[in-house]
Amino acid sequence: MVRLITHNLLACHAKGCTTNNFPLKLQDVVVEVREAEFNADFLRGFLPRIEWTALVNAAKELGDTSLPLEMPEMVDDEFLKNLHHVLLEIHVDEGAMVCPNCGHKYPIMNGIPNMLLAEHEIG
Repeated sequence: MVRLITHNLLACHAKGCTTNNFPLKLQDVVVEVREAEFNADFLRGFLPRIEWTALVNAAKELGDTSLPLEMPEMVDDEFLKNLHHVLLEIHVDEGAMVCPNCGHKYPIMNGIPNMLLAEHEIG
């Protein structure tokens, strides 16, 4: 499933595409919100791995503006619950992720991103 926790880790890997290939832009998406079990310890541990600006912008693209523009120094329960929702409960079921550099489209069907490249696209 494409959730923003996954999206925040993906970059274009097409041949020759080595700069400005992250974050992938979400395009023509169908989104569904599905509840997930809240785990504050997991979120605290995952925070250092997040590319914050990319996450906030992707959440905005999907209509969620609950995250602050900058990661707060003090992490409280309200912040963690908003982060949980954005990372783990917003699912992209259909659409595409598009490289901002080369324009390569990675389709998303039934919640699964196709990150495979054609033979000529492999670097």
